[in-house]
Parts: sequence; structure tokens; C-alpha cells
Amino acid sequence: MTKFSIGSKVKNMIRNWLDIQPAPEYSITITEKTGFMTDVIRSQLWYRGDAAELSQFFGQLNLGTNSFWSSVPENEKIRKIHSGLPAIIADTLSYIVYSDMDDIKVTGDKAKADFENISEHIDFTELTGKAIVTALVDGDGAFKISVDTELSDTPIVEFIGADKVEYSFVRGLLNEVIFHSVHYAGSKRFHLEEHYGKGYIESRLYDDNGHEVGLDNVPCLAQIPPRTEFEGDYIMAVPLKFFSSRKYPNRGKSIFDGGKSDCFDALDEVISQWWDAIRAGRVKQYIPESMIPRDPANGKLKAPNQFGNSYISIDPPLSAEGAAPKIEVVQPDIKYEAFVASYTNCLLMCLQGLVSPATLGIDVGKMSSADAQREKKDVTGNTRNTITTALEKALPQLVSAVLMTYDNMQGKAPETYEVTVDFGEYGAPDFDSRVETVGKASTYGIMSVKTQVEELWGSSKEEDWKAAEVKRIMQEKGLTEGEPTAVGDEFA
Repeated sequence: MTKFSIGSKVKNMIRNWLDIQPAPEYSITITEKTGFMTDVIRSQLWYRGDAAELSQFFGQLNLGTNSFWSSVPENEKIRKIHSGLPAIIADTLSYIVYSDMDDIKVTGDKAKADFENISEHIDFTELTGKAIVTALVDGDGAFKISVDTELSDTPIVEFIGADKVEYSFVRGLLNEVIFHSVHYAGSKRFHLEEHYGKGYIESRLYDDNGHEVGLDNVPCLAQIPPRTEFEGDYIMAVPLKFFSSRKYPNRGKSIFDGGKSDCFDALDEVISQWWDAIRAGRVKQYIPESMIPRDPANGKLKAPNQFGNSYISIDPPLSAEGAAPKIEVVQPDIKYEAFVASYTNCLLMCLQGLVSPATLGIDVGKMSSADAQREKKDVTGNTRNTITTALEKALPQLVSAVLMTYDNMQGKAPETYEVTVDFGEYGAPDFDSRVETVGKASTYGIMSVKTQVEELWGSSKEEDWKAAEVKRIMQEKGLTEGEPTAVGDEFA
């Protein structure tokens, strides 16, 4: 190939080279319809499940007639029905989590004694159940630890929802938990902010104009110092959230966000239309006037009795067309299959990604195959695992902070505590199934007596009882410590 031909090819390549110009960037402005507090209130109203409250709330959002609950029909006789599904979802998820919570374990004799004393005043299981529901509905919240010796000689723990708490972060690290509350002094309204930071609590009171005023303006707050410092590098508050919000940084996401509100709205619309159609589809009777009973006293027509319509048949007069009058019964044809299909699809959209229909006791046998239902059941397990993962981190922090606060109340230097919280396995087999499984494992000599007892009884028995049971079985069978039994004979 000559030098001349190579140069020509290079020139053609440069001449044909694509000169791609970048697309111009556009400035796009998006106006949010709702803010954080409005979203929280909406989730709380879905959980409350009052149809009148939902109608009032959505009617004030200025969303037009696109939403079922925001629409105002010309015919006021249309009945708006709420399914109550949001509350069922939140309560069910909370129950399947806190009902499987094992005992909170604290390391150390002194710590155990202090925790038992505190547990007499605080039901941590009940507190956890309420916290789960609130965090699922609101999106997040925080455990608030306070001290009031007039009420209790141990720390007081409350869970505050997202509408009354906010967080201060510095470079991604939690700096303060700020609690909000409203107080009244006569007809005046005040707003209290309690800033919970590491080693301190600051209380700030504001009037309706947003000006900071003294705490003595409210009698019940007069004894609270503006700043309280305590020993220990910890915060007397523990945040809790299960899902992170992409809309609001450092805040949690409600299970009713992300389009679920629209799904609940659609479900209520389908249910309301269904029952409105049933009401309109009632059996109607058209009775000729000559066949309606009359009052013997005055000869006026009497209203037909639906439970005792017995008449004496006589020769009726012929109509103008020559036909004898007769009672006509008319009932509209309601497309039940179409309503059921719409209801089923809306229901699945509401539950998608949160919980399976079988978990809520909904008969879904006709919806899909058994294999598909087993896969949907995993959705409940995934949601439960997300909740338990967050609790296994937050509850030990809470118990540790409570114990450190208890040390401060007793005038002692706060210690460092080791706390663990475990949850049982979701969908664990019943006792008979465990006996069968453990028996098979023992048949092959692959499971020690201690493991067998642990698998059978788990957290339902105390450690001392299980240790005594292991010792008894081994003594009866003449086994050495840790040796697997032979052919499952410990159940003989």
C-alpha cells in the first residue's frame, strides 16, 4: 500500500467523523402537592380508618376529582366505604414481630437485677408493639427517656411518633433528637422543644409568634431547668425507623407511602361501587293498584307487608289491552364477576411488597397456584426481617440507655452494658413437627442431646430447666457429655 493511499484514507476518516453536540440541559420545576407533616397526617388517618375523617382530609387537599375520597358527588346518597385494610396490615405486622420477641438478655448480675426492677414499671413487649405500629404508620419515631421521681423511681420510657420528633445530623451522625409538644397556660398556646443530645437536655419554650420565652410561663414547666447535664456519653433517646425515605432525608418511610395511598383509595372506590350496585340491584315489585290491600276503615291503600303477603285471588278486571293485571318482579343483573376481579386486583396492589394475603387470613385459593402463594408468603417474612433487624439494633441501645439513666438516678457513674434482643423464627413448625424432625436427626446420630433439647423447647423453657433436662436424658441413657444419642432412643 502506497503512502499516498494511506493519507487519503486518513483524510476521508476525519471528513466523515461524527461531530456529536451534547443536548442542552432543561430547567424543570416540580411543585410537591404535600409536605412531610401532611404525609404523616394522611398515614395516621389511613390507620385510624374513619371514613368521615378521610373525606374531610382529602377534600381539603385540592387534588381535584381524581381521588375517590377527595371527590364530592352531586348525589349525596352515594355511600363511601373504607375497607379498614391499612390498620389491619400495620397491626398484623406488629403482632407477628413482638409476639415472637424473646426475653431481653442483659449481661452481669447487677445489670440483671436493675433491669428486673425497671421491667416491673415498663412492659418492654407492649412498648415495642406500640412502637412498631407507630413507626410503620408514621415512618419513624423515637424512644424518649425521662426522669420524674414523683411518678416513678425508675426511668420513664415513651415512644413519640414522627409528627412530634425531628433529628439533627452532623456529617451523617446523629447529634440531637428534638421532641415537640404543645402546652397551654390559660388561653395562651406555647410550643416546647426538648433537645436531647449527648450528656444534656435543653428545653426551649416558644409562644405563638415564635419568640422564645421562659419556661415559667407554663406552670407545669416552671420546675424544669433550661439545660440539664448528666454523666455518660449517650443520648436519652433512641430513634427507630424501618424504611428510609427518598423524599425526606434522614427520615423514615411509612408503609402507606410510595403509592399505597392511591391503592387504598382505589380499593375503597371499588368496594363503594360494589355495594352501591347491590343497593341499586335490589328486587323491585310493581303491584297493580287493584291488587294492593286497602284499609277496611277508610278504604285507603295499605303498604305491602314483605313478611306476610297473603292475598285472596279473585277475578281481576281486564286492562285496556285486555290483559289481566299481575305483580311484576324486576331485579337488575349485577356483574359480580367484574366487581370481584376489580376488588382482587386492587387488594393485591395494596398488599404488594408488604404482606401476603394469607397472612391476613384472606382466602386467595382461587387467585393463583399454590406455588405462587408460597412465594407471596415470603413477602411477609421479608417485611418482618426488615422490622426485626431494626429492632435488634434499637432495643439494645434503648435498654442500655435506660440502665445508664438509672445509674445516674442513683448517683452512680454510668456503666457500659451488653444487651441482646432476639426474635423467634417466622413460620416455625409446631411442636409435633419439631419432634419428628429432631427424632430423624437423632436417628442418624448427628445431633447432640443438648441441641435436641434446644431445638424442641427453644425460649419456651428456662436455661436451668433445659440444662436439667439434658442431664436427666444423658443419665438415663448412660451417655457422656455432648455425645449424640443412638437411634433417637431418648424419646423412648
